[in-house]
Amino acid sequence: MRIVEYYSHLNGFEIIQYHKPKLWGEIEKVVRTIDAEKCRTKVSKEKRIKGKILYSPKDMNSEFKLQFEKRKWGESRTSYWVTKDANLFVKHLAFYVGDLIDVGVEILPMKELQSEMSSGVSYYEGELYNLIREGRGVPAVPLVLVGIAP
Repeated sequence: MRIVEYYSHLNGFEIIQYHKPKLWGEIEKVVRTIDAEKCRTKVSKEKRIKGKILYSPKDMNSEFKLQFEKRKWGESRTSYWVTKDANLFVKHLAFYVGDLIDVGVEILPMKELQSEMSSGVSYYEGELYNLIREGRGVPAVPLVLVGIAP
C-alpha cells in the first residue's frame, strides 16, 4: 500500500518529525508492507454488488496490527464517554488528556480504497472534512490523518 496524503492537525506531523522522526519512518514502512490484494477476501452480500470480492477491513486491520507488533508497537485501551455526535478522534483526545500520547495518528483508506470495501468504513477525505469543519481547536490534540490506497 502507499500513503497518498496526510494532514497535520495542530502540528501533529511536525511534532513527530522533530521529537520522534523514526516513528514516521516506521509508519511509512508498515504501510508499504501491507499487500492490499491479500486483504481482498470479503464476498459482498449487499444487494447491488452481491458476490463482488471486496477488501476486508478486518483482514486489513489484522495486517496492520501484525506489522506494527513486529516493530514493537503495542495497543492500549482507555475508557471514555461517547456522545451521539462523537467522532473518530474521541479516542485520541482521551489518550492525550490522560497523558498517554503526545500525538494521535489515524490511518484511513482514501475514498478510492473505501469504495472497494464493505459499507460503513470511514475514509480519509470524509474525516478530513469533519476535522476541518470542527475548527482548529477541535479536537484539542495534535493529530496526523493519513490517507492510504493500494
